Amino acid sequence: MSSRRKVSIVGIRGLPPRYGGFETLAHFLVERLGEKMDVTVYCSGPDSPERQDSYLSARLKYLPIRANGAQSILYDFAALMSSCIHEDAILVLGVSGGIFFPFARLFSKQIVLNIGGLDWQRAKWGKWASRFLKLSEAVAIKWTNVSVADNAGIAAYLKAEYGRDSVLIEYGGDHNSVPAITEERRQRYPFLNAPYALAVARIQADNNVEMVLEAFSQTPNQVLVMVGNWTNSDFGRDLKAKYSDRSNMHLLDAIYDLEELNTLRAHCAVYVHGHSAGGTAPSLVEAMYLSLPVVAFDVNYNRETTENTALYFKDAAELAELMNRVSPVEWEKQRTVMKEIADRRYRWSIIAEKYADQLND
Repeated sequence: MSSRRKVSIVGIRGLPPRYGGFETLAHFLVERLGEKMDVTVYCSGPDSPERQDSYLSARLKYLPIRANGAQSILYDFAALMSSCIHEDAILVLGVSGGIFFPFARLFSKQIVLNIGGLDWQRAKWGKWASRFLKLSEAVAIKWTNVSVADNAGIAAYLKAEYGRDSVLIEYGGDHNSVPAITEERRQRYPFLNAPYALAVARIQADNNVEMVLEAFSQTPNQVLVMVGNWTNSDFGRDLKAKYSDRSNMHLLDAIYDLEELNTLRAHCAVYVHGHSAGGTAPSLVEAMYLSLPVVAFDVNYNRETTENTALYFKDAAELAELMNRVSPVEWEKQRTVMKEIADRRYRWSIIAEKYADQLND
């Protein structure tokens, strides 16, 4: 029988990563912790069309429940209870299952919680869903062994709101590279032949998608490429219908092939980051590692991530003014600054070691 520590990862749809930052985090933890621990990742069966028994060094365990929507609470509960029986330590990503933490602690397991952003503040939730998530967050913070904050702003919030100290563990960006532009991609994306701004985001209100689109509608001399899941909601479909006829805007569906996405990211003139709901956004970290100049929505989380050295906007008018005012020389200076921060702080070797320390306690 293996004497290695058994660890589970709970709270994502599953692996391989297809959905967002937490799945990317799980991927790189599995890749780097597999030599030291036996890792199990809980996955949503209905959300996993191609079921694999394993991924890298991790065992995948499927639950017959969806990871999102109304079933997400039951999904997290089932994964937590199974982990309490079979594992030594549990890494929980997100707070939707937080109301079950008191039961999980009865098993005397090490529970490490990364709350991500302040999910209850997101505009997409109704009043009652928001209240439930806030309650679940409060219970989770009280009953977890270790609270992980991925941003100094989140750490300050946990201290002020709950009197709880946390461990700062951010995200890595060094899995990204700069692909050459192939002739095939140049033909598929003609905008690669001239300067353009790029934004990559889930199409939801708290990412200020409409604000960014409105800003570029006011600056027809500036080209915007925005990549996102436009067809997943009425909000996205309505925005795409409203702005897709603008000659300076290219509204692309989500791209999950990393090399293809990096072709668009690495060769843009400036990266536009509209996220507002809290935490260190993996997409921003990745942009910084790719040496992209950054203009970000002005909240403390984005300022913490960029060490107050990016450019910031509060509304569409400010973003439009920045895009018209900032010179190419200034954008080039930004590239150096963003890369230096990313090299110093956002490497997966650093991130994985910090998680290993917490899961081994």
